[in-house]
Amino acid sequence: MRKVLIANRGEIARRIIRTCREQGVATVAVYSDADRDLPFVREADEAVHIGPPPVPHSYLNVEAIIAAAKSTNADAIHPGYGLLSENEAFASRVLAEGLIFIGPSPKVIGQMGDKLTARKIMQEAGVPVVPGCEESLATVEEAAAKAAEIGYPVMLKASAGGGGIGMQICREESQLLQAYQSAKGRAKAYFGNDAMYVEKYVERPRHIEVQIAADNDGNVIHLLERECSIQRRHQKVLEESPSPFLDPATRAKLCEAAVKAAKAVGYTGLGTVEFIVDENKTFYFLEMNTRLQVEHAVTEEMTGYDLVAMQLAIADGHPLPISQDEVQAKRHAIELRVYAEDPVTFLPSPGTISLYQSPVMEHVRIDDGVESGTQVTPFYDPMIAKVIISGQTRAEAVQRAQEALNHFLITGIKTNIPFLQEVLADEHFQAGDYTTWFITERQERQAKSNH
Repeated sequence: MRKVLIANRGEIARRIIRTCREQGVATVAVYSDADRDLPFVREADEAVHIGPPPVPHSYLNVEAIIAAAKSTNADAIHPGYGLLSENEAFASRVLAEGLIFIGPSPKVIGQMGDKLTARKIMQEAGVPVVPGCEESLATVEEAAAKAAEIGYPVMLKASAGGGGIGMQICREESQLLQAYQSAKGRAKAYFGNDAMYVEKYVERPRHIEVQIAADNDGNVIHLLERECSIQRRHQKVLEESPSPFLDPATRAKLCEAAVKAAKAVGYTGLGTVEFIVDENKTFYFLEMNTRLQVEHAVTEEMTGYDLVAMQLAIADGHPLPISQDEVQAKRHAIELRVYAEDPVTFLPSPGTISLYQSPVMEHVRIDDGVESGTQVTPFYDPMIAKVIISGQTRAEAVQRAQEALNHFLITGIKTNIPFLQEVLADEHFQAGDYTTWFITERQERQAKSNH
């Protein structure tokens, strides 16, 4: 592998460029009109303009991306995360053009991208799944009948869904009847597929995922877990590893189930198996992400391994560079996502960043995609930086995270840094006692105290 085109933008494009440079691999960036002046465009060895700002005309424009790869003689494409990273047709097209796709096979992407297919495969492999549908629901009546059979509360879900889109908790039949059509409509609009299903809703769950790596010879390892329970509208806000909730026995079982899941689909490359864990530490398969995760840096800082380097090696046909015995939690790591958004309303805050200074501190890593003068546009996800902090203990990592946030200087736009500081200072978070309801419950406690 000599030259990699990165079919992505911003922070993750810079992240991939960094490892490629260390590995002696040339890089090609692709960019829209809106991103012309961003750091990732300058930092790549070559850059190709692919269209106007809206993603369908640029970062989702398969023809433009393939043409850019051909014109620059790239021999591989790294999709990053989001955008085309879990698009089966794109992966197939990359391979059909004689290029290397840095990710699993198109077949695996398709199987794991359909939540119902994924459920069936996991059940057959002996990986626990949440009680629910085996087929998609044709009508709202079918949904109501299935929900009654499973027992409320249930989660109504889009089969092709992701990022919390097309998901709704229903605690009684009237809520389900009300939610069905709107969830179906959103799924159709976002994914071009309005197939819906229901599954049992696990009350006060933890969201814990396992990083896996698999080579082309069938070897699969896990790189331990990440706790991702602090979420807003099913979107992760903070991740940490190791999980403060798991005991060694549950951790071993969870990681073993993730390896079993990867083997069941013939996985290659890096991926993440996500689980819902209830209050009794019973866990259920949720989904498999067939790409690099936004929060992969947590695992890197916790284990000391470069996951992008591992991706490149596997895609280039090399065996796994490490064995399962070598994987251990060397430190506690936390990742915070800094967004250009109002810290109270959580609405995006586009505009020009007049001043951007990130902390330069020991044990603090900043993965960002902006600089002073960067225009934050409304066209893309408002995440501008990730702050990844490590410590010998969880308490030390939390303290360093608070210090790091205090040393950020961003003017011209609003950011969620004040909100992240509140999360880190929260006694429930500091005790490691939280679920996916953490933010909602915190807001409710604040509302009561204000009255």
